[in-house]
Amino acid sequence: QVQLVESGGGVVQPGGTLRLSCAASGSTFRFTPVAWSRQVPGKERELVAIISSEGHTNYLGSVRGRFTVSRDNAKDMVYLQMNSLNSEDTAVYFCSVGWPGVYWGQGTQVTVSS
Repeated sequence: QVQLVESGGGVVQPGGTLRLSCAASGSTFRFTPVAWSRQVPGKERELVAIISSEGHTNYLGSVRGRFTVSRDNAKDMVYLQMNSLNSEDTAVYFCSVGWPGVYWGQGTQVTVSS
């Protein structure tokens, strides 16, 4: 079993940056893909970025070039660097093992507002 804890969310102005972290416990974490997704009230959760155990990445079209997912397997950590944030990025962000995900964190709120 894997437990995930997200952190790093907050309130930021348009054009700002945030770095989300996903801390995992569980010996198999480093061998699994990890996804970042987000959800706003009334909408389905959408996949934002995913990184394989080898570091291959893929992104939602609207965040490509602005967001970067990375991982540090030695620390069982996955990160989501978010640049040039806009109001449409406002959501609760989750990390999960794989997509649509077997294990989930509790989420971290990101609010982009002037």
